[in-house]
Parts: sequence; C-alpha cells; structure tokens
Amino acid sequence: MPELLHTLPVTRIVTTAAALDGASVPEDALVLRTAPDEALVIHAEAADPDAITIDDAHAIVVADAGWSGGWIPTAAADTFLDGNCSWARPIDRPAFAQGMVAHLPVKLWFEAERTLFVVPHVSAHELTHRLREGGIA
Repeated sequence: MPELLHTLPVTRIVTTAAALDGASVPEDALVLRTAPDEALVIHAEAADPDAITIDDAHAIVVADAGWSGGWIPTAAADTFLDGNCSWARPIDRPAFAQGMVAHLPVKLWFEAERTLFVVPHVSAHELTHRLREGGIA
C-alpha cells in the first residue's frame, strides 16, 4: 500500500510579522503562515534556508525535518474532513487553515484539485491510520 504522508522539505521562519511580510522565498515554495510571526516554507525538492531572504538579523531561518504531509484529491479530502473536522473550512482556494482534524493538530493547504495535509512527523503514522479508516487509500 503506498504511503500517504512523507517527510516534507520545510524551512521554518520565526521573525517579526513585518519582516515575514517582506520575506523573499523561492517562486516554487509554498508558504504556510502558521502565526503572524512564523511560517513553514515547503520547497519543491529540498529545504534550503539560504534560498530565503529576510530583513531581520535576529530571524530564525532553519531547515526543519519535523513535518510530514501528503496531497489528497479534493473530493476525497472534503469527504474525510466533513466527518472529521468540526470547524468551518475556507471556501475560496487556494487557502491555508489549521486546527484539529480527527483529534490531531493538522495544517491544511487547500487547492482546487487537491489538499495538502501537514502534521508534525510524530503524528504522521496516526493521521495515516485515520485517513485510511476514513476511506482514503
């Protein structure tokens, strides 16, 4: 059975909200703004903190191998979330949201055709189990 979740190539940024607003990241990167002063930057192939430019000498910009994620087709993701997510999800896409899903803290990046599920690596096995129980193979 194929793996649903894989270790993601992430760079974590912690800085001021203003510096994060002005950060320069690779064009192919996906930026998940997890807090006003924090973001997870997912690169296409590898976490590369040197590829990020930020105007804050005290910013924390580090590779973070502590995240797992996987893309689920929108129809399957929405069906799973309908039964396992009690909060209102964004209607417009693309969009980022985070909260409890199937009793786990999950970050979600919604696109028109697919949804990225992101969890701390230590929760990947449990989310995989719950996704499979929810009908996602």
